[in-house]
Amino acid sequence: MRLNKYISSCGIAARRKAETLILSGRIKVNGKIVLAPFFEVDAQKDTVTFDDRQLELEERVYFVMNKPAGYVCAVTDKYDPVVLSLIKGYEGKLFPVGRLDRDTEGLLILTNDGSFAFNVLHPSKRIPKEYEALLNIPINARQVENWRKGVDTPDGRFVTPLSLEVMDKEPANRWVRISIVSGHKHEVKLMANGAGFSVEKLIRRKIGKMTLENLSVGEYVSLSFSELYTKIFDGGTV
Repeated sequence: MRLNKYISSCGIAARRKAETLILSGRIKVNGKIVLAPFFEVDAQKDTVTFDDRQLELEERVYFVMNKPAGYVCAVTDKYDPVVLSLIKGYEGKLFPVGRLDRDTEGLLILTNDGSFAFNVLHPSKRIPKEYEALLNIPINARQVENWRKGVDTPDGRFVTPLSLEVMDKEPANRWVRISIVSGHKHEVKLMANGAGFSVEKLIRRKIGKMTLENLSVGEYVSLSFSELYTKIFDGGTV
């Protein structure tokens, strides 16, 4: 494993910050200062220290939550409660993968695995996300078709949903199911604005092929890497 990745996997710094620590001469491998971020270390055999304190790899953990409204996707916040406060009995570091707005509910992954967050769920990977949105007024067939063709959003972009359909759910013709692959902030709400609507309630129902079905609002489940990966790419429920 490369030294910079090893350090970030120990939870003391992100990979870019880890490179700074290495270049500053504060990292030793088997008692010798190493200044090369890409130096290969064997986690089973080599001893890595930071300011002469031995580092240990953190156990990777993965939580999937049905996020409630009223919580923000952040590690800390001055004004609102954060989603991490809902995880009980775990004292290690965690961060939410991606963001749901304060008033948005639904599927959210929390982990300490930065590589997973980037390599699996970064917007560049184009993993689809499916939402259920309650519109402020009913939508008709013509408006649905126009939205499917793409809309100009208030922030100056032209955006096309991966899919869009009206749900058989009360209030009639106000609930839509929409899939997107973009990672832009407020994407569904901005799309709705561009189509002539506002969103009164938003729920993320799917990440990839993983579907929210069993977790009540505020509940969460701990999964292994293989369980989470399988649910996202092969299908499964939480």
